[in-house]
Amino acid sequence: MTRNSLILTSALALLIGAAAAGAQDGPEAPFLDMSAMSGTPLADRSGGAALAPAAQELGSAPVGDRTPTLSRPEAVDPDIGVTLPGSAGARQGGAATVLADHVALQGDRTLIASGGVVVWYQGARLVASRIVVDGASGDLTLEGPIHLSQPGATDPDAEAVLIADAGQIDGELQDGILRGARMVIARELQLAATEAERSQGGRVTTLRRVAASSCEICAGDPAPLWEIRARSITHDAETRRLSFEHPQFRAFGIPLAQAPFTITAPDPTVQRQSGFLRPQIRTTSGLGFGMKLPYFQTLGDHADVTLTPYLSFGRTRTLEARYRHAFANGATEWNAAITRDDLRPGETRGYVFGAALFELARGYRLAAQLQAATDRAYLLDYSVTNADRLWSGVSVERVRRDRLFWGRVGNYHSLREDEDNATSPAQVATAIWMRRLTPDLIGGEALLEWSVHAHRRPSDENILGRDVARGSVGVDWRRHAILPGGVVAAALTSLEADLYRIAQDDRFDRLVGRLDPMIGAELRWPLAGGTGAATHLVEPVIQLLYSPQGSDDDIPNEDSRLIEFDEGNLFSESRFPGWDARETGLRANVGATWTRLDPAGWSIGLTGGRVFRARPQGAFSEAGPLAGRRSDWLMAAHFDSGTGLAIANRALFDDSLTVSRNELRLGWLRPDLQLSAGHLWIASDAEEGRDSDTSELAATVGWQIADGWWGAAETRYDFAADRAQRASLRVTYRNECLAVETGVTRRFTSSDLVRPETSLDLSVRLAGFGQSPGGPGTVARRNCMR
Repeated sequence: MTRNSLILTSALALLIGAAAAGAQDGPEAPFLDMSAMSGTPLADRSGGAALAPAAQELGSAPVGDRTPTLSRPEAVDPDIGVTLPGSAGARQGGAATVLADHVALQGDRTLIASGGVVVWYQGARLVASRIVVDGASGDLTLEGPIHLSQPGATDPDAEAVLIADAGQIDGELQDGILRGARMVIARELQLAATEAERSQGGRVTTLRRVAASSCEICAGDPAPLWEIRARSITHDAETRRLSFEHPQFRAFGIPLAQAPFTITAPDPTVQRQSGFLRPQIRTTSGLGFGMKLPYFQTLGDHADVTLTPYLSFGRTRTLEARYRHAFANGATEWNAAITRDDLRPGETRGYVFGAALFELARGYRLAAQLQAATDRAYLLDYSVTNADRLWSGVSVERVRRDRLFWGRVGNYHSLREDEDNATSPAQVATAIWMRRLTPDLIGGEALLEWSVHAHRRPSDENILGRDVARGSVGVDWRRHAILPGGVVAAALTSLEADLYRIAQDDRFDRLVGRLDPMIGAELRWPLAGGTGAATHLVEPVIQLLYSPQGSDDDIPNEDSRLIEFDEGNLFSESRFPGWDARETGLRANVGATWTRLDPAGWSIGLTGGRVFRARPQGAFSEAGPLAGRRSDWLMAAHFDSGTGLAIANRALFDDSLTVSRNELRLGWLRPDLQLSAGHLWIASDAEEGRDSDTSELAATVGWQIADGWWGAAETRYDFAADRAQRASLRVTYRNECLAVETGVTRRFTSSDLVRPETSLDLSVRLAGFGQSPGGPGTVARRNCMR
């Protein structure tokens, strides 16, 4: 065999031997959603912009501190309720039912039916123009056109349908020989043969001198886009596998590859089955031309493993692996890779990411995660994730109508060049317990909270190795009353107590206690009116709060360094996101909202407000929007067309209309367009780690290029640095029998350890072998009309 023929034979084996696994190509149903277990605040801890949309990595979005959230272990439902032709379950029934224009019974008990003959027997249906039933054996001689199907099956759309010109079949409508046969599986894959033989109670169908394709075939141009010809193709209804004897692959009628042996492949109904998945060609500027060839192995209905060799012509030798296991009360998933490449000669590189989620007794949920990598460059070089901080640990939560418990303990590992893991909080533990109750004596609603937190730095140096532990208890109480004129008044109070233990920092006392009481009142005046058919909702709000003026200089601020000011916390008791700093003194939160609801389905809303203080709050950055006795003005607007278009903008500006922060988001969802874009601008603030202004644009867009063609693009551009951070463009073509995906991605990030990189991917999938995943946009179909 020549080298070229060997390559073509291998390509043919990969094309039709790719098993559809729930692993990558088949549809997947998440076993449990892990997003609720991230346990990380949404505020950005990086000192830069945290602007969506961002590309999701490992099936989950990065949380605020740029640590990947727990990935979602996934499981595919086992195949149940399968009834095979000729099985015991299918043979329960009585006599056959025959419907025909003419029926005659001869003396030897031979039955002849003609003219639109339909036979129903034990879940099978046979349609023919004429049948002859032998009285002695019960066998049927058929004249076509013949149509044999099982409409009474558990899933009729997934069953095979046989169409033939003539044939003979037994009285069970299962075994026999059909001439001029055509077999259609799951309304997707069709096989045309000169002869088809059914055996083993209808379980096995063997077609001889056969051509298989899932493409539309026109009478005027019978050559499909692609087809597989073989001496014979055998379909096993129990294992749902197709066996091709000496197959030949053709495109537009031209032979391209041939295999002198038998190749097996799953039929279109398969979700999980051992075998090769579709290969992927990947070319990068750092690793050159390479190919991935995944192999999927089922381990029963509850587990599977996928092994993916990645070879790049001497540049890299990589083995990727994924293991999934589903339990009665949870699931786990592990992804890993080990590599030897010429990017770092002589080094063994790799990563391992694992996650698990379990439902425990009494409503508790347990989640665990492990993340480790040899270096950040590896995660970028092999397109694993953009994350530069990894977290490993355990989380527990329980949520009830009036109670909540959440706890997390784990270890952070930073891959950033400018962060030292020895002097950064590595081991972190947090637990929170909250209970909502209604006091009998004073009424209203109270919220009781206990929390503990501790973090440790590996370093033993003074100041740089500071370790902190905290225990806190707090109670909040609020009671509403409706005053004359519809004004809603509320009285509110709270009491927060903290005890800190500070080690390895002689600038602070070892034990520090703090007590922060607060009292306040709130007035809201919700108003509703209308102009024409539209409805207007207006609500001015005034909130007056007082806490004894204090200072947190005796406590190190480690969890409230970055402060957000938006419509979500305009009327909050404190804008600090953590416990280490709190707002004190006399202050007033003033604002109003207006919403217009149009009967045509669109709506628009505005929210504005400001914070006033008797004295400046020293804990806020002097350059920040909350500094001084008067904060910046907050103005937020949103528009929803009701037809898929949504626009939102939030701005902070002072009395001279100088903008300190502005965020614009745009989303547009239509069948032929999916757009998500946003621009963020933040003024520089050295106290928050921004030495220069932040101005970033992030956008993802998908659009219907033409029938069957779908394009997707993504970009993130830093206007302050006047350069793109990343950009990608992907194009997908799908018709009834083929899916081609290709894309190019450019990463512009550069440092001493990370270099810019361009990658190109290409994958091809033939429909009809395993269940095909869906996708956005339309599916092109061949038009047979002249």
